[in-house]
Amino acid sequence: MVKHIPMQAIKKVALVAHDHCKDDLLAWVKANLAALQEHQLFATGGTGARLERDLGLPIERLLSGPLGGDQQLGARIAEGGIDVLVFFWDPLEPQPHDPDVKALLRLAVLYNIPTASNWATADFLLSSPHFARAYERRLPDHGKRIGR
Repeated sequence: MVKHIPMQAIKKVALVAHDHCKDDLLAWVKANLAALQEHQLFATGGTGARLERDLGLPIERLLSGPLGGDQQLGARIAEGGIDVLVFFWDPLEPQPHDPDVKALLRLAVLYNIPTASNWATADFLLSSPHFARAYERRLPDHGKRIGR
């Protein structure tokens, strides 16, 4: 059985970037400030601090990724509190919290959350007509697969 999860026109957008990608994410947000200001924004610690400081954006800041912020975002995804994930992650630098990163990305896929991992996919996601209007996200019933 497939459930349909309503997403409002105003999306709950999580913004995350590894250290070597923070400048790119900041530049992308700055280039798309008008569109993103219409939505509710969340970010992990360091990324949120830079977005607030450099762009004056209201951000709900969570912990730093290595200190549990990625897990906080994963929990919010599982609880329905995040609609979109923009995560500029660094494919060239091993992260001390790689298991947390993998868990966050797994939950985004499991809960069918639109996810962008770089500038190009973020542009495509933001330019989708679904980004600025209500949308019903399909969520398969994974309970059958895990024996419930």
